Amino acid sequence: MKTCPDETNQEAHAFYQEALHHLNASGADYMLGGAFAMFFYTGIYRDTKDLDIFCKWTEYPKILQYFSAQPGYRVELTDVRWLAKVYKGDYFIDIIFDTVNNICRVDDTWYQHTVTTTFEGVSVKLMAPEELVWCKIYVQNRERFDGADVNHILLRHKNFDWRRLLFRLDQHWHLLLAQLLMFQFVYPADYPDVIPRWLFDELMDRARQQYELPRAVERVCRGPFIDQTQYEIDIKVWDYKAYTIKTV
Repeated sequence: MKTCPDETNQEAHAFYQEALHHLNASGADYMLGGAFAMFFYTGIYRDTKDLDIFCKWTEYPKILQYFSAQPGYRVELTDVRWLAKVYKGDYFIDIIFDTVNNICRVDDTWYQHTVTTTFEGVSVKLMAPEELVWCKIYVQNRERFDGADVNHILLRHKNFDWRRLLFRLDQHWHLLLAQLLMFQFVYPADYPDVIPRWLFDELMDRARQQYELPRAVERVCRGPFIDQTQYEIDIKVWDYKAYTIKTV
């Protein structure tokens, strides 16, 4: 893990620059995320062969159509529910318009909080840190766990909009509480200055109230929201429900 870009990888930097110029020329409204948003908000740099961009559903067709007409590029609609890709040699662009669990769908509100900056000499809009955390908090599987990324964003980024993050995670507030407790464990000296007391108290009150509610009728496992493989046995063998299709 590095704290500055590797200037020796000229091929990668040439791809990033060219791809961003093309993205701007396509006329699509997009936001840069992934490793480069992490670098901007935390100072942590990771070598990568891909650009992660986020956009609304209505924007990705413009990007695919534009790149399909550019020499050396190949486009792919990977999963109509959330992902498309653009390839050039060993490098590629991930075009993300939802998340694999279909929870963090990109809409107009994402664009209202973007941060304008320059990357590889190209003017770009970065996804806001709150949306970055929102997406990453659901990545908790055996192959990849983004909890450390979330901790680093919370630690390093100032002026975090906690109320907006709570709004984003209101339905799945348990994940936010779990993340705050992990942050408290990892950074015991910094926790009081980073995490607002009102938020911690609110989430702890919600957790206590769970014991006062009637037991749920349907046996639900929400594990697939954060890991689609490790909770397979719960759904296929133990008869827990992840999604229920039922009329009432």
